[in-house]
Amino acid sequence: MHGATGDKYARLIAALGGAPAVPTAVAHPCDAPSLTGAVEAARAGLIRPILVAPRARLEAAAGEAGLDLAPFERVESAHSHDSAEKAVALVREGRAEMLMKGSLHTDELLAEVVKRETGLRTARRLSHCFLMDVPHRAQLLIITDAAINIFPTLEEKADIVQNAIELAQALGIAEPRVAILSAMETVNPKLPSTIEAAALCKMLDRGQIRGGLLDGPLALDNAIDPEAARIKGIGGPVAGRADILVAPDLEAGNMLAKSLTFLAGAEAAGVVLGARVPIVLTSRADSVRTRLASAAVAALVAQRRRQAAPVAG
Repeated sequence: MHGATGDKYARLIAALGGAPAVPTAVAHPCDAPSLTGAVEAARAGLIRPILVAPRARLEAAAGEAGLDLAPFERVESAHSHDSAEKAVALVREGRAEMLMKGSLHTDELLAEVVKRETGLRTARRLSHCFLMDVPHRAQLLIITDAAINIFPTLEEKADIVQNAIELAQALGIAEPRVAILSAMETVNPKLPSTIEAAALCKMLDRGQIRGGLLDGPLALDNAIDPEAARIKGIGGPVAGRADILVAPDLEAGNMLAKSLTFLAGAEAAGVVLGARVPIVLTSRADSVRTRLASAAVAALVAQRRRQAAPVAG
């Protein structure tokens, strides 16, 4: 069994060793925690930040945090909405390959991301993945979606699954094991999430989802515990050994992630996928290590995309 939390995040950050820092538009880092997170990620060699903020507020945050901003590129903005707009524009211009949220509201940043004409939309639905460092678990556990899609449709769930698979592949898992969660492991017409889980598995068979191994519906116990799966008589490569847990809706995913954090002592890094670039959404409550892990995850995704095809300007 693995020991304390943080070890897996350290390995994640180490996986970027020697790779060039990813140019990152940091939208409105106007408080000490968000600015410190960006600067620490830069010091760790993960990102090359472009700080988009009103000059006076940025300098006040730097003064509060005791940070020297001289090494970093800055773009002046008028207010938080302008910061979001200009940060997204930096990505569209090809000057940034990642987007990082500062102290503005998540909705304000994502509103700019999803604009049809000037945003960063793709054909894929946006979704959020938590990367949970759970004590006594050897590998990181991906939970999705616990932050963006409230009641996703089947079509949206297919995108959520695909985003998570590609994230796991960027982390070095060639064929991720994906558990589609419900309250039970049998298909029950009275519980729509079980029907959608079965449909997602068939979508994999038909090539509508690619790159992973899917099973569902699975209850949480027989998704992550081999003995629980054995007792229930559930075979296959996913049951008891899932790398990715796909929640039936945001409420379930959010409660699952927060219960691991507050009851099991887990740490939760996170990234938003499905846009033209990965997006880091940090929280004021995040530790420095969690912020660094979130930046490292997004940087790995950005580097994988860079290797596949250069970012368009």
